[in-house]
Amino acid sequence: MSSSAARYTYLGPEGTFTEAALRTLPEAATRELVPMVSVPAALDAVRNGEAGGALVPIENSVEGGVTATLDELATGTPLMIYREVLLPIAFALLVRPGTTLADVKTVTGHPVAQPQVRNWLKANLPEAVWESAASNADGARQVQEGRFDGAFAGAFAARTYGLEPLVTEIHDAPNAQTRFVLVGAPGRAAARTGADKTSAVFWLGDDHPGALLELLQEFAVRGVNLLRIESRPTGGGIGRYCFSVDAEGHITDRRVGEALMGLKRICPQIRFLGSYPRADETPPQVRPGTTDEEFAAAADWLTRALDGRA
Repeated sequence: MSSSAARYTYLGPEGTFTEAALRTLPEAATRELVPMVSVPAALDAVRNGEAGGALVPIENSVEGGVTATLDELATGTPLMIYREVLLPIAFALLVRPGTTLADVKTVTGHPVAQPQVRNWLKANLPEAVWESAASNADGARQVQEGRFDGAFAGAFAARTYGLEPLVTEIHDAPNAQTRFVLVGAPGRAAARTGADKTSAVFWLGDDHPGALLELLQEFAVRGVNLLRIESRPTGGGIGRYCFSVDAEGHITDRRVGEALMGLKRICPQIRFLGSYPRADETPPQVRPGTTDEEFAAAADWLTRALDGRA
């Protein structure tokens, strides 16, 4: 294994939820884990051949998609997703030793963290001023440096930055989770497991009534369930969007592969982001008429029809 292949980058600094998620992967024990200052920096290390993979957040059950990751995967040198990790999220209010709740006038954390603790802040620190940080761990570092009174981060980050968890288990929504993806250079998709997810980005050819519906029908008529769809601006002007989707199934499933081929026929651009095991190991609900065997039988019938044997 080359030195770069043995290196995984992640959204840092040390003590982020991303690092905690990365350490749940068995292969992390044999890799050099390198924190980066941002999602683009973590992914660029893979693009530049400096790392074999990068773990970055892509979706939160409260706030939705992580736009920095969605945009990076849709643009620039192509990358592929090979794994996903689901991590339960609960925040702690980290402070310098000796700080009381009454002392906390300024707080910080990653922008995605704010909607997850908004109600707690309103109830417990209604006068506190929030300022976003590059990551939750970066917020903890800034508390250590004295720039803020408190940071919302994982309780596990307290020791790294010499802080104390003043309050733990903070979350407005019970069972909140963040989804992370392990991204690498393009290659063969991860092996099919029977409980898989396929991600892609596609662009509309032109803006007309029913344009998006036409694209979604490529999935619907083949019985492919969409787990997530989000629009993102392309930068080409108001009203110009691409669509990031996660679908049930693997690209080698006939229904999924044919849906992607259908999109390829009608979209000016489509980017396949990978097929990979679902972290929750939930198998897809396959509708009658959409199994691989039924697709194969239909193709066989067409062949026989062309030969006059149907």
